Amino acid sequence: MLWKIILPALALSCFLYYGVIRLASGRWNSTFSRMWPAAGILLLAFSYLEQRGYLPEIVHWMILAFILLIFLTCLPIIGTMLTRENEDCEYLIILGAHVNGRVASDSLKRRIIKAEEYLKAHPQTKVIVSGGQGVGEEITEAECMQVYLWEHGIEKDRILEEAASTTTKENLAFSKRLFTPEIVKVGIVTNNFHLHRSCALARRLGYPHVYPISAGCRKSLFLNYMMREVPAMWKFWLDKGKDNAII
Repeated sequence: MLWKIILPALALSCFLYYGVIRLASGRWNSTFSRMWPAAGILLLAFSYLEQRGYLPEIVHWMILAFILLIFLTCLPIIGTMLTRENEDCEYLIILGAHVNGRVASDSLKRRIIKAEEYLKAHPQTKVIVSGGQGVGEEITEAECMQVYLWEHGIEKDRILEEAASTTTKENLAFSKRLFTPEIVKVGIVTNNFHLHRSCALARRLGYPHVYPISAGCRKSLFLNYMMREVPAMWKFWLDKGKDNAII
């Protein structure tokens, strides 16, 4: 009886949240958002079978196991978000995110502002702006970040530019060529949901002293970003041993 209530409630929640994403982002096809109606349709199918007594008991256990796996994956992600910010980072690396033409996306702007705040509070810290040029971008992500920091009072000699990367892995691997991360403390600046994987990847790529510097994200999209990060973490764990190939 309980499953006859849970399954349609979960399906409705997925469809409603898809609407929230649409209102927050202004698009129906924002990153990973189509997962929600797809999940809603699947849950409605399960609900239909459950109402008619055709859903095997094993499916109930599979759903519970999947929810538990997601929960366990999210725990270290949330733990890294709550880590206290290190005050002694000698370098920051701002990980790139999308640029709309020449204007930073919301995610990227939050990262730049967070780095700006840290740099102004720690005048000896240098920063690497990391990100190449992708589809829909008139300039590199690195240039977008660099110009913003210049215009907001960060001295040019404190900014290093890495403008070839297209992924988080490349951000970190290519940035590593600009300094000696083995002997300094390095702060990774990215959005809160992205911090755990980024810092774990940095350690895998040979950054022994790496610390999370958390920029926020739009609250209404946080759940979507977290659910996107879950399969990314699974892929990260499965890729263990492959990441050094890029260096």
